[in-house]
Amino acid sequence: MEMMSPDQLTTLGHPQRLALFRLLMRRYPDRVPAGELALAMGVKASTMSTYLAALLRCGLVRQDRSGTSLLYSIQMASVRQMFDFLFIDCCRGRPELCLSTSPGADPMSDRIYNVLFICVGNSARSIFAESILRSLGGGRFNAYSAGTRPYSELNPFAMQVLDDKRHDTSMLRSKNVSEFAGPDAPRMDFVFTVCDQAANEECPAWEGQPISGHWGMPDPVKAEGTDAQKALAFQQAYGALSRRIQAFTALSIDNLDRVALQGAVDEIGRSETGAPA
Repeated sequence: MEMMSPDQLTTLGHPQRLALFRLLMRRYPDRVPAGELALAMGVKASTMSTYLAALLRCGLVRQDRSGTSLLYSIQMASVRQMFDFLFIDCCRGRPELCLSTSPGADPMSDRIYNVLFICVGNSARSIFAESILRSLGGGRFNAYSAGTRPYSELNPFAMQVLDDKRHDTSMLRSKNVSEFAGPDAPRMDFVFTVCDQAANEECPAWEGQPISGHWGMPDPVKAEGTDAQKALAFQQAYGALSRRIQAFTALSIDNLDRVALQGAVDEIGRSETGAPA
């Protein structure tokens, strides 16, 4: 096993650099512009450049160029190497000493899984995902959705798409994510953010260590133009989520360990989302 760089722990010992690292982990596998990161953290562009440079130097973050833009993402191989060192070396060759003993750390079993989809408004994308999983899940999943700052009403264009696709919308409502954080809330097995803004926000740690994934996509609510053009944006968002959820429901969840399952969820997040349904 390769040694971990001591600079990595030193770099993450700074509160704001740690916050940036955690933000990029929530956005993984996205590649994010520095300006968006600075806006999400409320810091100046020059300050963000300094934080990113430190994470780049110690190998925890990678930089890619797209045209004239520089994009940043987690260097997952290096992160895994760091965690391997901490578990194997610092846990005296017995990583089980350092692993959580909470029920959520147990291997997946043959049962019904609870899945939560989060976006900011909980009026379109997360509502789509909840409805699609209920239809495609074959009784293997309980699907939920919530928003970090939910709207009071569901988007009418979104509701029209769901009606056209013959989903049962009678139980749908806009909900705050706090409803799923209390002691009486169902314990989640999977938590997915389906918009970048929700992933940018710091949420409380979930009980039971659910598998998490970021499936960000454009917000159809922000579409401009005629009603037909707006409706098309909602159709495209529905189609993108439908393809991802089809891939998710096809996974052999009962037969995959947490590492393999997390990798599969991340790979679904990299899938193409642009074509309409």
